[in-house]
Amino acid sequence: MDVSNACNSFLNGIDLARAMILAGRARRALVVTGETPSRAMRRDPADAAALRDGFAGYTFGDAGAAVVVEPVERGGILDTATVTASEHWQAGGIPGGGSRHPRGDEYSYFRGGGKELRGIFERIGPAALADLTQRTGLTWDDYARVLVHQVTVPYLERFVELTGAPADRLVLTVPELGNVASATIGIQLDLVKAQLKPGEKVLMIGLGGGVSLMTMVWEAS
Repeated sequence: MDVSNACNSFLNGIDLARAMILAGRARRALVVTGETPSRAMRRDPADAAALRDGFAGYTFGDAGAAVVVEPVERGGILDTATVTASEHWQAGGIPGGGSRHPRGDEYSYFRGGGKELRGIFERIGPAALADLTQRTGLTWDDYARVLVHQVTVPYLERFVELTGAPADRLVLTVPELGNVASATIGIQLDLVKAQLKPGEKVLMIGLGGGVSLMTMVWEAS
């Protein structure tokens, strides 16, 4: 099945797979993401206004990731939550597809202001992380790694400044790979998984147009 929710699609897919396993409707699930957002990059803007309109898309990169979700005796996914601020759905995205604009090149390019999107996430992010701490009792000191969706390096630096996240526990991927949308966290997990010891916890933070923010706590087993 397809699970599409912008840059949070991968985490949403994992969450759905977990829910189906807990409900007894599945024994094991393969969650796969393959992203080609560079196709939505406007490579020949007609003027300065068009350049600004699609500027956030110039960090896009293409990538894929996959995980197997299955029951474990200890550890695994300890907590997951999603916050949606759908009143900001026009802040950034690709307007084409579906029934509104099923065809037409003009609607197949990314549109949106990076500054506006960052402002929205800055408003909803701290509360979501505070709720996570209240639910789980976990603080930054409890996480061996923090995997967060990355748009640009300044965005990531602002995330650290705003939340107090330990910069040395982040996995930096955007300078080399760019914004690889929903594949971001899957790639970061692949980079650190072999380094994790049983019992160590990882916090995953997804940010997606629409606008949504997702958190997931996973413990290595």
